Amino acid sequence: MIIKRAKIRGRDGLFDIRIENGMIVEVAPHITTRDDEVIDVDGRLVMPTFIDMHFHLDSALTIGDPRFNQSGTLLEGIEIWSEYKKKLTIEDVVNRSRKALMLMVSYGTTRIRTHADVTEKKLTALKGLLEVKRLFKDIVDIQITAFPQDGILTEPENIELLEKAIELGADNVGMIPHLEYTREDGVKSIEIAFEIAKKYGRDIDGHVDETDDEQSRFLEVVAAKTIKEGYMGRVTAGHTTAMHSYNDAYADKLYRILKKAEITIIPNPLINIHLQGRYDRYPKRRGLTRIKELLMNGVNVALGHDCIMDPWYPLGRGDMVQVLFMTVHVAQMMGYDELMRSFDLITVNPAKALRIESMYGVDKGKKADLVVLDAFNEIEALAYLKRPLYVIKNGKIVSERNIEEVKVVDPVSRKPIVLDERVLK
Repeated sequence: MIIKRAKIRGRDGLFDIRIENGMIVEVAPHITTRDDEVIDVDGRLVMPTFIDMHFHLDSALTIGDPRFNQSGTLLEGIEIWSEYKKKLTIEDVVNRSRKALMLMVSYGTTRIRTHADVTEKKLTALKGLLEVKRLFKDIVDIQITAFPQDGILTEPENIELLEKAIELGADNVGMIPHLEYTREDGVKSIEIAFEIAKKYGRDIDGHVDETDDEQSRFLEVVAAKTIKEGYMGRVTAGHTTAMHSYNDAYADKLYRILKKAEITIIPNPLINIHLQGRYDRYPKRRGLTRIKELLMNGVNVALGHDCIMDPWYPLGRGDMVQVLFMTVHVAQMMGYDELMRSFDLITVNPAKALRIESMYGVDKGKKADLVVLDAFNEIEALAYLKRPLYVIKNGKIVSERNIEEVKVVDPVSRKPIVLDERVLK
């Protein structure tokens, strides 16, 4: 396959991209075609496929079952999920995940880190997602985090369930220290997560400080433990919304520790902006972690979609560019350079967190996992939020769509004209 006349981020001019055996073998201003399949993208933006660093496939598309979340709060969502998972089956997890993954792939995401609730005693969610990982390996790379949704120390068997989940094949060890009964239990849960991760050689992926409580400071404990255990570059912390409420002096100290620990922070802007600030009257806090400041201080930040139509988030379509759209608004990253760099949050930054930089990108020797956007630059991509024209996984097209034609009535001539949205071409 050859992709002709592609715009590649950070490079001037247009390029052809030759793909053979699932790999990019040549990138040049002009490549002579032979018997290749040719895709002429006419100057459109081509990127490596997107990475969703924080998702819950096990709960996707369960909205309204057994009931809707009327308060819209995190805690009611947890209650509803506790009711739903009593009837959870492997078949149910596979069927809903299939629908969610088809959506996500169609929007350009082919790498996902999903959480599996492992506080359910039969480990049904985990077993279902292990099957999903096997079934859909040709179109999406899935990592599974063993996630103790209800806490590690809240029930006597939860430690055993967490370790069993790793033995069954979960890729990462999860934790949720702010949900433990006491601060002391929260700290202990972090120690347990590290013990299990080290025992089995796994990375750590925690929900950390997902609260508006400015006194919730487990992230510093995670960072300090990471440094002491020599686990730099192998730990991610999701949400970290309490950081929004920290005073600046403490936050400045925290940035330094996070950078030294090489921890990746995973905001989930669609759900964070929806769930946080619920106890505030006015003024209301945004409740989103300090994305801009973290980046300015050299901390790696990557985004997650988190949920699609489940007890916590009633909307969503699996589109990481939509997640990015929310991010640049809420994090006030609307400067030109900020907008142009923002796509790092769903591409190169998560690739760094997954330690796949050597195989990820649009260059010779990289895997041919590419998305052709229906846009000519990053600003257009964010402005129009169009589904990609092509999604390519392992050198094969796994999703494509036609360019639609939109006609509107010209108020002057009163005749239908084709609307060209490409005002920035």
